[in-house]
Amino acid sequence: MLKPEKTLGNTDWFVKDRFGLFIHFGLYALPARHEWVRNKEEISNEDYQKYFDHFNPDLLDPKEWARIAKKAGMKYFVITTKHHDGFCLFDSKFTDYKSTNTPYGKDILKELIAAFRAEDIKIGFYHSLIDWHHPEFTVDRLHPNRSNLKEREKNKDRDIKKYSEYLYNQVQELMTNYGKVDILWFDFSYDRDEPKWEGEKGKGKNEWQSEKLLKMIREKMPEIIINDRLEIDQDLKTPEQFMPRNWVKVDGKPVVWESCQTLNTSWGYFRDLDEWKSSELLVKMLIEGVSKGGNMILNVGPDARGRFEKKAIQRLEEIGDWMELHSKSIYNCTQSEFTPPENCYFTQNGKKLYLHILSWPLKQIHLDNMADKIEYAQLLNDGSEIKMLTHENDIHAHMAEDIDKNTLTLLLPVQRPDVLVPVIELFLK
Repeated sequence: MLKPEKTLGNTDWFVKDRFGLFIHFGLYALPARHEWVRNKEEISNEDYQKYFDHFNPDLLDPKEWARIAKKAGMKYFVITTKHHDGFCLFDSKFTDYKSTNTPYGKDILKELIAAFRAEDIKIGFYHSLIDWHHPEFTVDRLHPNRSNLKEREKNKDRDIKKYSEYLYNQVQELMTNYGKVDILWFDFSYDRDEPKWEGEKGKGKNEWQSEKLLKMIREKMPEIIINDRLEIDQDLKTPEQFMPRNWVKVDGKPVVWESCQTLNTSWGYFRDLDEWKSSELLVKMLIEGVSKGGNMILNVGPDARGRFEKKAIQRLEEIGDWMELHSKSIYNCTQSEFTPPENCYFTQNGKKLYLHILSWPLKQIHLDNMADKIEYAQLLNDGSEIKMLTHENDIHAHMAEDIDKNTLTLLLPVQRPDVLVPVIELFLK
C-alpha cells in the first residue's frame, strides 16, 4: 500500500482519525449571505460596522457543538479564528476588532477550545492571511474596496509589511495563549498576474513573510500540522469542494491530504441557500476520500445566534449513526492494494479489508483475483456472515463460464441493510 511522504509536523494521528469538523463563524452570519458577502457586495468598512455592533450569538453553546461533533464521529475540529473580513473570535491585544468588544463580549475561541478538549477532540485554527479591515492591507482585486478609486489611491500610503507584522503577531498569540494546537489552517495566497492598476495583483509568500512566520510557528509548536496555503508546502494538501481522482501526489510522491467540504455549498451561514447534500452523499464522500488515502473535514456555518441549523444537525446525526456501526472502515484505514468491483470502494487496515457497496446488487458481488485471499466475510453493521463461493465450492460454477477461477463471489441477502452505505468486512488470509 502507498504511504505518504514524511511530514514536518506530526500527522500520525491525523491519517488515522480521518474525519473532522470545520466551523466558519463570524460577523458574516448576520447578513447571512455567504462568508464572502463583503467581497461580493463590495461593502465598505463603515457599512459593515453594523454587524460588529450587533454581534451577539446569545444561544452559542460550545459544549453542544462539541457534543454534536463527537456523536458524528469527528476526531478533530478547525475553527475560524479570523476570516477575510478581519474580525477575530479571540481576544487579541493587536486589534479592537474582536468578539470581546462586541455585545457578546467573550473570547469565543477560548470557550470552544475548552468544550472540544473536554470531548477529546483535537484542536485546529483556521486563520485568514487576508484582512479587508486592516488599514495597511493594500486594496487588490479581491478587496471589497476594489472599485473605490479613493481607497485605491490610498495604497501609496499603505505598507503591507506592517500588515505582515500584524499577521505574525496574531499567529504568535494563537501559538502562545491557547495551549497545544494540533492544526494550523491558513487561507490563502492568490495569483500574482501583471496588475491592471497599482496594487491590484494578488498576494503570496513575500507579502505574508511566510518563511519567518513558519519558523516562529515551528519553534513554538514543533508537532503542529500546517496546510499548504502559505505558498510554502508543509504537511497537508487541501483540495476544496471537489474530490481528487486518486491519492494526492506532489512530484509523483503521495502526500497527506484532506478534502474540505460543505454541507450546503456556502461555508458561512447562508439563510436562503438550499443546496444541502444528503447524508448518504456525505458518507460516500468520506468513504471515497479514505479509499484514496485522504481525510475529510466537513463544514458547519452556525447562524448569528450561535446555533447549528436543524438540517446540519440532522445530517451530522445520521452520519454519526452510520459511524457508530462502520467507523472501523474509516478510522486507521487507507487506500487498499486491491481493486474494488464496480460501484464499490475498498478501504484497508492491515489484514482487514472493507468493501463499501454504493449500489446494492442482486445476490452477488464478484471480487476478481481474490479467490484465495479471504478467509471470512461479514456485514459490518450487524456482524452477520456473508457466504463466499469459488469455482471449487460453487455447485453452479458450470453455469457461470464468464467467472474466472480466481474470482471470489460474495452471496448477499436480497434485502439491503438499512444503513446509508452497507459495508462488508473481509478478513485477509
